[in-house]
Amino acid sequence: MTPRSSRSARRALAAALAFALLLSVGSSVAAAQSFQGAGSTVVVGPDETYDSVEGVAGTILVRGTVTGDVSGAAGTVHVTESGTVGGNVEVAAGTVRIDGNVAGDVSAAAGTIEIGETARVGGSLETGSSYLAIDGRIDGDVAAGAETIVLGPTANVGGEFRYDAATFTRDPDATVGGGIVQDDSIGGDAGPNFDAFAFPAWVGALYGLLANLLLGVVLLAVFPTFSTRVVDRAIDSPLRSGGVGLLTLIAVPLLLLVLLVTIVGIPLSLVGAVAFGVTAWVAVVYGQYAVGTWALSLADTENRWLALAVGLLGFAVLGAIPILGGLLELGAFLLGLGALALALRDAYRGRSGEEVPGSRQTTLDEAGGDTSAT
Repeated sequence: MTPRSSRSARRALAAALAFALLLSVGSSVAAAQSFQGAGSTVVVGPDETYDSVEGVAGTILVRGTVTGDVSGAAGTVHVTESGTVGGNVEVAAGTVRIDGNVAGDVSAAAGTIEIGETARVGGSLETGSSYLAIDGRIDGDVAAGAETIVLGPTANVGGEFRYDAATFTRDPDATVGGGIVQDDSIGGDAGPNFDAFAFPAWVGALYGLLANLLLGVVLLAVFPTFSTRVVDRAIDSPLRSGGVGLLTLIAVPLLLLVLLVTIVGIPLSLVGAVAFGVTAWVAVVYGQYAVGTWALSLADTENRWLALAVGLLGFAVLGAIPILGGLLELGAFLLGLGALALALRDAYRGRSGEEVPGSRQTTLDEAGGDTSAT
């Protein structure tokens, strides 16, 4: 096998790994008829049956049957009149509307939450919202914190209705079997609780290390030249890279927050949050890889794979140190985020024909092969 064909084979393998990695984050599991990941719109059709829906999306629409739980974050979550959820609904969204049947509990944090006339919730309702309207049937208890709560004429609550609201309106025909109690202490506690999904700390640390190693291998194998430029940026100008990283960390969430307060911008904000999360993950790996490269340079050693291992393993150990470990990890993250942002800016300028200060023209051989040290 020639060097060029060997390089092509490595790139093909790395691309396959990258594809598998993306699938694990952002696709549905077709064989199990469930959705796990991120997407612009997730729809369970009228004749479809899913085991579960878990993820982030612009819209989650249940018209058919979900035998398990529906959980995640979205701009809009709607269980239509024909929709059935066999488990619980645990979501954070701009708008949540239930018009169908939910066998378990509904736990939601949203701007607006509506339980329609045709809705039936077999369990309890726990919400934190700006506006809550109940016109359907809830067999269990209700714990709700909101600015405005409205119990319509067809509302039927089997258990106790405990609430904290600035404005509470109850139609005379609304039925509450367990009585109504105003409780000022529940406002901050209402909404979904995801503590049940917690894992032991060492499991998370090991998984994070392995995931970072896999991502690092993919980045170095598929984008060797770009990865070298990011690391060079970080090592040559660490203060500037860290400063740019800090500004990026502040500016991007603020922009997403501005989009989130507009109804039209909610889906874009959620998709942007996912994209920024992936970018932050890449920045963590690049930042620790840059520190590993710098550490090896002190020993006059230049090996990108060894630098990746040294950087990631080193920070995995340092991260266990209280306070100091967290500060070091934050510094590496800001370093990687800023260097990544600067390298992306340089790449954009290069494509648009602008001359990047201190740069040179990339050759065809560099564009097609690995120019970093092995």
